[in-house]
Amino acid sequence: MTAVRGSNGASGGRPRTRLRVWLSDHRSTAHRNLPDLAESAASEFQKAHPEYLVDIRSENYRTLPEKVFRAAELGNPPDIAELVFSVTRPALDALGRDGTPLFTPVERAIAGRTEILGEPVVLGDMMPAVRDYFRYGGELASVARSASTMVLYANMNILAKAGVAEPPRTWREVTSACQAVAKLSGGPSHGIAWPNHYSFFQLAVAQQGGLIADRDNGRSGRAEKINLASNEMLAYVTWWQRLHRDGHYLYTGKAFDFSGCFAAFEDQQVALILSSSVDAAHLVQRGERRGFTVKVSQLPYNDEVRLAGSTVAGHSLWLAAGLSEAKQDGALAFMQYLLNPRNAAEWAKLQTRIPVTRAAADLLDSEGWFLRNPSFRVAGDQLEAADGSPAALGPIVGGYASMVDELHSAMHDVLAGGADPVARFTRASAGAQRALDAYNSYCVGPPRRTPRDLTVR
Repeated sequence: MTAVRGSNGASGGRPRTRLRVWLSDHRSTAHRNLPDLAESAASEFQKAHPEYLVDIRSENYRTLPEKVFRAAELGNPPDIAELVFSVTRPALDALGRDGTPLFTPVERAIAGRTEILGEPVVLGDMMPAVRDYFRYGGELASVARSASTMVLYANMNILAKAGVAEPPRTWREVTSACQAVAKLSGGPSHGIAWPNHYSFFQLAVAQQGGLIADRDNGRSGRAEKINLASNEMLAYVTWWQRLHRDGHYLYTGKAFDFSGCFAAFEDQQVALILSSSVDAAHLVQRGERRGFTVKVSQLPYNDEVRLAGSTVAGHSLWLAAGLSEAKQDGALAFMQYLLNPRNAAEWAKLQTRIPVTRAAADLLDSEGWFLRNPSFRVAGDQLEAADGSPAALGPIVGGYASMVDELHSAMHDVLAGGADPVARFTRASAGAQRALDAYNSYCVGPPRRTPRDLTVR
């Protein structure tokens, strides 16, 4: 979908500076009928800054990276591009038509300023776990616009019948809760479900303080080694396998099957599910529709090690390199405007996302939003508790989609085929390493090249 705001006119007789902004169309998934806040923000920004014309183009987040990079090859990239977190490494490696980096680090362009064209800079107010996912080599490469993470959803009616007063907080408590549910006469067929989805693997490793890649999870330099068979990964996989073996975990048999897990939860075939914080609104509504209370709580963690924190998923705004001073400052100012407290708060409400700035969270709090919707506070509190380590921030690696495929395939073999976790995930690690090697070889060269595989899972 493409939407353009404004016209090619002039302001006070002067030509207007055009800002080309390509954003992920979040409405293309679950929010098609919601208003486009970026378009309204662009219109308001133009009124406050009549010397600028903001053109908004929205695209599906899966195809947007390739369209941005192809436009760069033709010498016509957008001034701002919103990219999903999983293509952070390719964005760092992307080149313009002249062979120089396609993007300029946002922090470098802001250069310590507290406001740009009168718009307050929001970087210092952003939730650290959200902001710093996009930090590389000590410098903020892009600025987060949306954020989510995985949480636990509990059917409190079933738990109460099983004698479980509160949702489980740890892996051990999950096991105990599932054992209690299994004893119910006429109860659910299983205690818990969650999709075979890469986010859970990364979160579990992060929670335990483990790394998936070298060089500080690929944050202090280009990752060259990947490890999907670490002690932290295997601790998680073997716990998951035991839950399945003992009849507590419901496996639908395929990767990415959120819908199957949602249906099992709504039909009360399970008492617990793990899913994205974005799903809070509709999962609570499913419970209301079926006559049970849904409580949202933080993602359970391994009680045998210190909790380091949770990783974030989301999208960030990247700034094109080589812009004129007027265009760069206009682009930076629009980013700040898009993330001012009111806009960030409205975005969080409409998209059921975590507010990316503390000012936005405070605004929602003062308006009673969290009091009326306590489920939406949980994910933000979970991220605020993270320790900011490279482990808690998560990996920045090339060959991301291949790594994801290796994880899904390995876990399927463990759950459905009885494969040995150590052997199977060692093999998965070798496959992910080959993909990483191929990615690095292609991008680093010589010659240096823009990544060609921009698959988004």
